[in-house]
Amino acid sequence: MINFTFSYPTKVYFGEGSAEKALDAELGKYGGTVMLAYGGGSVKKHNIYDEILKLLTKAGKKVVDFPGIMPNPTYAKVQEGVGLAQKENVDFILAVGGGSVIDCCKVIAAQTMLDEDIWNLEYVKGQFPTKGIPMGAVVTASGTGAEMNAGGVITHEEKKWKGGIFGMAPVFAVLDPAYTMSVPPMQVLSGAFDTLSHAMETYLGTSDEDNVSDDVALAIMRNTVVNMRRLLKNMEDRKARSNLMWDSAMAENGILKCGRLTDFQAHQIEHQLGAYTDCNHGQGLAVIHPAYYRHIVGDADDKFTRFGKVVFDADTAEAGIDALENFIKECGLPTKMSQLKSTVEITPEVLRQVADTCNIIKSGPRELDREEIYEILMECL
Repeated sequence: MINFTFSYPTKVYFGEGSAEKALDAELGKYGGTVMLAYGGGSVKKHNIYDEILKLLTKAGKKVVDFPGIMPNPTYAKVQEGVGLAQKENVDFILAVGGGSVIDCCKVIAAQTMLDEDIWNLEYVKGQFPTKGIPMGAVVTASGTGAEMNAGGVITHEEKKWKGGIFGMAPVFAVLDPAYTMSVPPMQVLSGAFDTLSHAMETYLGTSDEDNVSDDVALAIMRNTVVNMRRLLKNMEDRKARSNLMWDSAMAENGILKCGRLTDFQAHQIEHQLGAYTDCNHGQGLAVIHPAYYRHIVGDADDKFTRFGKVVFDADTAEAGIDALENFIKECGLPTKMSQLKSTVEITPEVLRQVADTCNIIKSGPRELDREEIYEILMECL
């Protein structure tokens, strides 16, 4: 284990009915104006919006609506939220939704209290915000683990860039598996695959032998697969949804990363694919992972062998990757670029741009170069 400092800033309220308990306990700590942020119509269609609004009104809060946060939230949407927060003197931000809504709000919370552009602060100066509007998260679509940290994935359309911007971590998070019933089944499965990806990529980073974080990551991976299969049999299975919700939280609350480095190369490739195509994040990962893993399997044979055995009961490293690909098909997730919903036609030229601009990770089994990234993407086409 390498040296580390671990601090967990978010208080979690888990289980059905936990929103009322959380808001009753937490809202009194903050000022009177709350920005209620959400995405499309699902939170209203399934009465989650009305339930949360009632609790905010009960607490005596003035509510400022901020709707329309899209999947793959944009930098422009962040700035729109900042303008509203400043105009209305917002004291607290409550994000109700999945990872996109929560990520957008984390960056809004930080940018609102900065005198300079947050992208320039982080990517030009190499500095990070130290304060922001406090925020909470009510999770309706699990998988990203966005409620468990300060990082937000944002698409900067002008720069053709998608990546992490550090904002404010939620001070509390509501994880009610009943709320996940508000999203379509494929979105649930896509989110769960994102959880699996987080644990896989953390596991494949640099770690010593018999590393406890590796063991926990393998347990999260296996549990995620088991409960995704339960959902394939019955999408109404609340116990499976509960387990997947906590799998998602565990994969991104920092525990799996303690004492080791991580490999998030597949995520970096998918982020840039998303920047150019606006494809679904979990589905993009499902396409990329098997191809990427076949390129690096020889550089981490022991880890892939253990992954295959623990997660899929496979005998060899290569069989474990085959089992992963078959599991993706079993879930009905895409396995080729042609199956992704995209705002542009995904061509070799587009993939060349993705390969030439994505971030390259140095802590994985092997550092890739841009030609090999392009090869991986073309194998996925």
